[in-house]
Amino acid sequence: MRNFSFDIAAIFILLVLLFSIIFRKATTGRTNKMFLSSLFTCLISAMFEIASTILDANCKEFVEAIYFTHTGYLTFHTFQAVIYLLFVISLLDLWHKLRGRILLTIALALPYAVTFVLTVTSAFTGLVFSAENGIYTHGPLFNILYLCVVVYILATGFVVLKNRKLLSASKIMGLLMMAILCLAAAVLHMFFPQQLLENFAVSLSLFVASITVQRPEELLDTETGLYKHSAYGHDAKNSFIIGKHWHVIMLNIANYTSISSMLGYEQRVEVLKITADKIRSLNKNLGYKGKMYYLDRGRFRIVFDDKERTLAETFATLTNNELKMKFRHKGFDITLAPMIVLARCPEEIESFKSLMAFGLDFHEKNPYTGRVIQAPEIYHPDDFEVKNNINKIIERALENRSFQVYYQPIYSVEQGRFVSAEALLRLFDDEHGFISPELLITAAEKSGAIHKIGELVFEEVCKFVSSSDYKQLGLDYIEVNLSVAQCMHGDLADKILNIMREYNVSPRSINLEITETAASFSQRVMTDNLNKLLRAGIEFSLDDFGTGYSNMKRVVSLPLKIVKLDKSFVDEKENPKMWIFLQNTVKMLKDMNMEIVVEGIETKEMLDAFANLKCDFIQGYYFSKAISKNDFVNYIKDSQQKVVQNAE
Repeated sequence: MRNFSFDIAAIFILLVLLFSIIFRKATTGRTNKMFLSSLFTCLISAMFEIASTILDANCKEFVEAIYFTHTGYLTFHTFQAVIYLLFVISLLDLWHKLRGRILLTIALALPYAVTFVLTVTSAFTGLVFSAENGIYTHGPLFNILYLCVVVYILATGFVVLKNRKLLSASKIMGLLMMAILCLAAAVLHMFFPQQLLENFAVSLSLFVASITVQRPEELLDTETGLYKHSAYGHDAKNSFIIGKHWHVIMLNIANYTSISSMLGYEQRVEVLKITADKIRSLNKNLGYKGKMYYLDRGRFRIVFDDKERTLAETFATLTNNELKMKFRHKGFDITLAPMIVLARCPEEIESFKSLMAFGLDFHEKNPYTGRVIQAPEIYHPDDFEVKNNINKIIERALENRSFQVYYQPIYSVEQGRFVSAEALLRLFDDEHGFISPELLITAAEKSGAIHKIGELVFEEVCKFVSSSDYKQLGLDYIEVNLSVAQCMHGDLADKILNIMREYNVSPRSINLEITETAASFSQRVMTDNLNKLLRAGIEFSLDDFGTGYSNMKRVVSLPLKIVKLDKSFVDEKENPKMWIFLQNTVKMLKDMNMEIVVEGIETKEMLDAFANLKCDFIQGYYFSKAISKNDFVNYIKDSQQKVVQNAE
């Protein structure tokens, strides 16, 4: 009879490890789950091996049971090598390398799939094993199981060595020791088949992993129970190294310093725990898709995979709403000021150094708005390198036509639907990531490239307006911005009209926006351009009204149909004097038969307030940020369907 004492020892080790994991609460996260899967796979394998050994020795008449237990043992035992590889992939965060690579995924799954089929059909074929008359014997293809295990162990070793820069020396040694233990046990079993060593070796390798690799307690912050600063730095740096695409919610408590001074150390720690618990609870409700970190001084981070963009946005919004709510703690009314920035890396924040530097103090450099902020709104990679190379970046973008046009919907209060959109320039450079529009346009105006860029943007808009996609949306027009430099260019009007003729675009489908700064100029060239475009049937809007000090007589003299109230009016809506000013401004513009767009609307309360003020159009994050053309088309179509459904 084979000796299953080592299997009993393996079960004991595995149960101790399982208890340790539960005690340490190391059960969430993909890597922890893979480690747990390894434990359970080995545990089940050991149980099947004990059962098969007992049946082989004492119950030869129960042939079906013998087949069942040996099939179970061989299936789970071979699968341990697969789980080992998956654990390493998870530990190195390489799942994105498999996404979309079907052939690679098939290649990884094929060896086990073949052995699985051969094993479960052995009761009929005897290729892997047989149990005729209750006597267990190896089949002619039994060694294919060992070959399968060796393939996966070698693949794991290759992955570890290839990505060794992502691991410390102790973790590399721990992972390699796991492989060495398993291979040594397999070799010993060949020479001493009566000693069932393999599950014991796997349990020992898991124990080695638990003390060298899988040690979450070293990575956890003692105050919040979330992963600590060092873990965030390690994971973020590795993600940039391996080229992973991911989303990070950066949460900085803007009033952390004042709360700390008010509460003292012990109560500050308790408030941090409450905050962490709220974040953890929201993450649990969303299926623990985000990995949570606490850095220090009221700074939290939650990381999501690239495919979880919608979930990351939802989590950011829920977290913002939850943390803004006032709560009472030991006689104090606590109101947190959570400043949340949602960023996609590396598209929006291009490097580890930039990410860490930006996250340190963005809450100090930007005003608190109470809403979730998209990283491109406040993160501008305008450091020395970008500024020094901005002209080359623009030249490369023009050459490759890599400028993108995004669209932000504009809602009609009277019609209760979206009637137009503003076209906005975006640039994602391969080397430097997202280039802020402010930096881009300023540099382009200085270099003169703004004319080519403006022409490119206008052509893209006309191409879109002439497309079947646009015609299905039922929009009245698209707004296109003109810079000061463009307005001063002598052939602006001719270029615009030529592009419109090329794409057969009606003048009614285009509305040109000029800024209040441009309106303050009285040059004859700009006046001639505007008059020529006006005669062609194109209408104009005045953008950013209220931000400058232009001559009102000059503004009134311009051929304007629409005036866009700047977001600064919205931000100061609660100021009684500002509201009186707004009421009179709106009345004045209405008396001049001008239509009014309000920018920067972010809440239903803001929407209702300006709708009651008889403003015509609403633009802002309450409805949508600026989005790509395809997303814009889908968004408008979805909103139209909702309008129809509500009407029914």
